[in-house]
Amino acid sequence: MVDLMIKNGMIVSKESIYPGNIAVRNGIVCGIYSDKSELEATATLDAQGMLIFPGVIDCHVHLNEPGYTWREDYYHGTKAAAIGGTTTVIDMPLQNTPPLTDKASFEAKEKAVSANAFVDYCLWGGMIDNNIEKLEELRECGVVAFKAFLSPVSEGYTSMDTGLINEAFEKMKTHHVRMGFHCEDYSIIAKREAKLKNKNSCTWEDYLYTRPLVAEIIATQNIVSLAKAAKMKVHICHVSHPDVAQIIERAQLEGVDVTGETCPHYLMFSEDDLIEKGSLFKCAPPLRSKENANQLWEYLERGVISCVGSDHSPSTSDEKNETERGVMGVWGGISGMQHLLPIMYREAVVRRGFSPSLITKVLCEGPAKAFGIYGKKGDIALGFDADFVIFDPKKPWQVTEESLMYKNRLTAFLGQEGIGCPVKTILRGQVVMENDQVRIEQGYGKLIRRELSIAEATR
Repeated sequence: MVDLMIKNGMIVSKESIYPGNIAVRNGIVCGIYSDKSELEATATLDAQGMLIFPGVIDCHVHLNEPGYTWREDYYHGTKAAAIGGTTTVIDMPLQNTPPLTDKASFEAKEKAVSANAFVDYCLWGGMIDNNIEKLEELRECGVVAFKAFLSPVSEGYTSMDTGLINEAFEKMKTHHVRMGFHCEDYSIIAKREAKLKNKNSCTWEDYLYTRPLVAEIIATQNIVSLAKAAKMKVHICHVSHPDVAQIIERAQLEGVDVTGETCPHYLMFSEDDLIEKGSLFKCAPPLRSKENANQLWEYLERGVISCVGSDHSPSTSDEKNETERGVMGVWGGISGMQHLLPIMYREAVVRRGFSPSLITKVLCEGPAKAFGIYGKKGDIALGFDADFVIFDPKKPWQVTEESLMYKNRLTAFLGQEGIGCPVKTILRGQVVMENDQVRIEQGYGKLIRRELSIAEATR
């Protein structure tokens, strides 16, 4: 007897698409069958005509709880994730009060959010200019990675220079934990912003001037050089340009354990969208050219960039008010968590002709492996959590204000539409979303910790 049997679907693995029936017991995949043999099951789902993806892992979200919940919270954010087929989110440590930079703040975060999550969640640990001695206790708490900024950052977080990063690498290099970075050079941005300080009215071209590609290139090269010297695992967040991806590829070929991540907005929007449409398209690093966006796909196809995360960075409409705050003062961030999967399916499969297996690689397997949760998440395989997306490749969708589950219903993706979207999201064997309706109580989602491996535990 099994708890759930999913029949007649087409399973999308990282390598192929094949017909199969999936058996689930106690929230775990206990069998995958290619024949039509019947197993006695408490519940059966017929996935005829559907693709079955592993549950999506969004490796880069800002859910802002506790502390900044006027922008987003776990109730709204994880509900949006469930609607979109995401079963695990990996939440950033900033825009929390306090920032998640030690054991006490980790425990405060877990206490604040655990009753509100509809899907599973992992936590990034913070790495700032005064908490290097706290990194070990955060690692023991189960953070899946650490996040640091080389660029200007605000709201209770601090940037790090290469000297501090090198010190952190030396301290943590034997622990096999991954360090993630927002790679833009602080000094270049600060100098260019200072030149515009007394300008009466800045334009979007001015904003792009303050965040040049060379700042991203220099910061990325510094990180991979430090990682190579220290034999450290690193992750380059939100790669915006193929030249940055090329630096990552060269480092990978030299044996550096560096993973790369980009976001849907860098793969489909451009700086022209920012200039023409304004603040909803402001992000950092900024959008680049349309040609650059198209070139980034080559690095996804080759596996150089192995993760695509939404970088869901919400705000209120007031914080995006260009008239009141000006170009430089409006919030920089794009909300996109709810439509990560359908947008990527449209862009990769429908428009560019890639196999749906690419979706599994960059939204499921890649993030799970990068952040140390593969074996539990990221694949449809024996012993893995029974996290699935039942996906209808023929169902139309449109991003409307009414359809958004975010606390603040604004996004640069408003008006986007396509064919192919989730019809059921299944988390640990339970249907959490069906036909755009959440079917589970908040609090079902649980914290997924990065567990110490045997090799780590015996060092």
